[in-house]
Amino acid sequence: MAALAGCGVTDDGPAAAGAPATGARAAGAPVVRAYFLTANGTWPVARPAPPGAGPQTALNALLAGPTRAERARGLVTALPAGPHEVRAQVAPGAVDVSLPWVVSELEPAAVSQLVCTAAAAPGIPGHKRPVDVVVRLHESGMSRRGERPWPVRCDETGAAVPMEADRAAR
Repeated sequence: MAALAGCGVTDDGPAAAGAPATGARAAGAPVVRAYFLTANGTWPVARPAPPGAGPQTALNALLAGPTRAERARGLVTALPAGPHEVRAQVAPGAVDVSLPWVVSELEPAAVSQLVCTAAAAPGIPGHKRPVDVVVRLHESGMSRRGERPWPVRCDETGAAVPMEADRAAR
């Protein structure tokens, strides 16, 4: 036991060490992950969510921007400022995201934020890993019947990767 005594563990057993930790989420509590930016790329931030939350809840958390504490840690967003409506609809293994912007006018980092946040959201039928979820981006002014959405995936690094083969085949 002498080796452990140097680490603050004694033979006396457990001892009171103050108030319990606060701010931590309960095990199993639902969360969504919003992807914000750091100097090194995208970074997922867990946010508490109501039961049954899905991609729409996650995208709403993203659009709300980083909290004061997250900004103090250096997290930012590349999404355009202002109130914007982004809509998500789930399908097996996929999320359709309707944007108020044209994809080519967004910074690539902003597209990665949107795609990775949607792909990592709970509630997508098919039980796929986030890197296997297809996110179909529907641009502003695009009709569901006329134009094809942009199929994209979130890779392991948190970057949006276009599925060019799918787009070219249409």
